[in-house]
Amino acid sequence: MTELIKAPLDQISSTTLASKGLELALVDTSHPAEFEAWLRADVRGFHGSEPSSETIALSIAGLADRRTTGVWDSSVPHASLPVATVSSWPLELSVPGRRKIDAWAISSVTVSPTHRRKGIARALLEAELRTAHTAGVPMATLTVSESTIYGRFGFAPAAFATDLTIDTTRARWIGPDVPGRVHFITREQFRMDVATMHERMRLDSPGQIVGWDRLWDRLAGLTDDDPSKNANLRAVRYDDQHGKVRGLALYRVVGDSSDDAIDFARHTLTVEYLSHETDDAYSALWRYLIEMDLVGTVRAGLRSVDEPLSWNLSDRRAATLSTWDHLWLRILNVKETLEARSFSCEGRCVLRVQDDLGYAAGTFLLDVDGAGVGRVTAHSDSDDADVISLPVSALSALYLGGVSATTLAAAGIIVGAEESVARLDALFHSSRAPWLSVWF
Repeated sequence: MTELIKAPLDQISSTTLASKGLELALVDTSHPAEFEAWLRADVRGFHGSEPSSETIALSIAGLADRRTTGVWDSSVPHASLPVATVSSWPLELSVPGRRKIDAWAISSVTVSPTHRRKGIARALLEAELRTAHTAGVPMATLTVSESTIYGRFGFAPAAFATDLTIDTTRARWIGPDVPGRVHFITREQFRMDVATMHERMRLDSPGQIVGWDRLWDRLAGLTDDDPSKNANLRAVRYDDQHGKVRGLALYRVVGDSSDDAIDFARHTLTVEYLSHETDDAYSALWRYLIEMDLVGTVRAGLRSVDEPLSWNLSDRRAATLSTWDHLWLRILNVKETLEARSFSCEGRCVLRVQDDLGYAAGTFLLDVDGAGVGRVTAHSDSDDADVISLPVSALSALYLGGVSATTLAAAGIIVGAEESVARLDALFHSSRAPWLSVWF
């Protein structure tokens, strides 16, 4: 799908924006000054600090292979900076059954606050979807900073995340005592190990994506503008009894102070990243973190909604959980998308999909054999008693197996006989909760 990066500019959105005195254009990422202007507008859109020349240079080198689009307003004082941005690229998304599907990743969607309510975001997103659909990409995906925007374009949350806060003064570790060893490594070593291990295990979890160099560099704190920010960032690794790398954790510890005193026993430990390939690695790393001396609180963001950790604590109420939507999907081709994943049981269902943008609209028969392999065909009998009516956003939410069809039916989003909805639930169920461990 690399040719999609150079696909022609979407003329529908270009014409729409031109009628408002705005220019939609692709950025030449091989032209440093042009790309730098786009990068600065992107940072500004997310209220970030002005990036240094070093960070700009790293971004230019690390992100030049993406499709980079902007909107310009020639009437503003600094007309070289776009007033809106979007970045996109093809990637592999892990789906149930240790399979993968080609998807179109959409990121860096910003509109300057000076240009709100002009239809710019709509034009950008519709251009991305048309470009991907024309090229035959079956799925679009994104992670979002605002959850109120993307549903109107057929996206829906398909993988959720949990933020954990653990009071370690109340909870002690009661999980397994495992063989192997946890030891410190440099952040440079972490950077090398995390990329290798992620690639080795990403198919295990529906919702994971292929990583890229700049992602791992930033995660390891090797490219930050403010070196002091990562001065207390520590990395540890779990090696099994045979010396093989099976787990990694990156964390920082910050002291707790008040107006009149510092409590040296009440540090807060924040887990920036924890990845495990085996249950032993998971147990060993979490035990190490929970039992850290001089720490009263452990925080961990972007964790799975089905974390085993609370079962390993003597007081599960010492852990508070906050769950939120993270990975959003948008199906563009029903047949190709459904046939890319495996299903949990044998069965059939008829899906009448509504899609305001037209890409996925139609009535489809999904027939799954005893091996969990699905076949999708167009279905002409729209009066079939088994038919389930649903918007493309609902089908996108169900796709990774982490959202219940029964719940969506109770919410009035899916319409169908109770038996048919229950069958849909059983077919799409994933034994492992979908989870994406990074932002993009």
